[in-house]
Amino acid sequence: MTTLGSLAGAALTGAAPASGAPVTAARPAATEIAPGVEYRYFDVPGSGGTARAHVLDIDLRDPRTSVGLLYPGKVAARSPVSALADGSGAVGGINGDFFNISETQHPGVEATGAPVGPAIAAGRALKGAVPDGQRFGPAMPPGVSTKAVIGVGFDRRARLDDLALTGRVRTPDARLPLGGLNQYALPVGSVGAFTSDWGSVSRVRSTCGTDTSRGAPCSTDTHEVTVRHGRVVATADTPGSGPVARGATVLVGREAGAQELRKLSVGDPVSVRHRLVAARSHIPFRFALGGYPVLRNGTPLPGLDARTSAVRTAAGISDNGRRLLLLALDGSPEFRTGLTIAEVADTLRGLGATEGFSLDGGGSSALVSATATLVARAPGADAVTVRNNPSGGAERPVPNGIGVFSRT
Repeated sequence: MTTLGSLAGAALTGAAPASGAPVTAARPAATEIAPGVEYRYFDVPGSGGTARAHVLDIDLRDPRTSVGLLYPGKVAARSPVSALADGSGAVGGINGDFFNISETQHPGVEATGAPVGPAIAAGRALKGAVPDGQRFGPAMPPGVSTKAVIGVGFDRRARLDDLALTGRVRTPDARLPLGGLNQYALPVGSVGAFTSDWGSVSRVRSTCGTDTSRGAPCSTDTHEVTVRHGRVVATADTPGSGPVARGATVLVGREAGAQELRKLSVGDPVSVRHRLVAARSHIPFRFALGGYPVLRNGTPLPGLDARTSAVRTAAGISDNGRRLLLLALDGSPEFRTGLTIAEVADTLRGLGATEGFSLDGGGSSALVSATATLVARAPGADAVTVRNNPSGGAERPVPNGIGVFSRT
């Protein structure tokens, strides 16, 4: 398989690279985890000190190897990466999107644990992107939105793209645009759909904040309608909780959307349609999840943070989408300073990536940085092991991740 760029000895050494200069390195020894999948680690000189990077290198040209979404079976649920990997039979994996971690600005409102961006599993749309102002995580580069995703299409090529939700709610009196799908935050004035993929967590959070302010108060003008077999079977003035029955859809409206839903009565016919549409390719994604791009066409995006060092997670794409790199920094005390996001982009470029994508990780505390997790199964082992020493000494439950699968 293709090796990690120009790597050819034991570790990265020397002064931190100038901003925009790709990291170059000697090649450390690699371990074959499975056909087409290699694991290695190496040290990277950063502006805050030496960081240690752990990498899974995946050759998507190998027909025995595939990549897919790791998640607990529901959008609003979390589990450690190792449990997600072992539960799905993955030989390796990494944590994924940023997520709704806390609700200190909305007392009494349950944090959902749901991810920020769109998600697709096995070709099926699980959720849409929350409004930009409602995201968790560090600031995105200029011009980037929460619709940004990394994934692999049915052509077995990895790529970056944007996924927009398109859909409608048809009632006896109107055709309403669908504003959200299994999202912890809905656009102001919209109607969002929740399906059995959501889980049992309360849907109240979806009506809190605004499109530009995550901490804005929860809306006082809400309404909820449950649709099953094309008919309204229940209504409520406030969003509820509990699992959504398979085949049913719960519609949650806020402001203008709530006013439209109040026109419905039990027994009224209602239909709901939705899909996620890619901006740059007609090839459907087999899997996709959110984050934000840091490298495009071999060039770091302008405006990347070059000051804040942290333990981070990222993914890179090379060889015209045929090779995927999953990278997580080590969180052990001697390496905990990590890298800036600009240095992460340079590191991915030094590994041969032309496209780079930041996943959850980073921040100013060990609690936030503990998200960064990379797991891999040793040859002959029955379970994966955590390879990168997460900050805080233990894995943190996450809503999704990227899993590596092998068929021998």
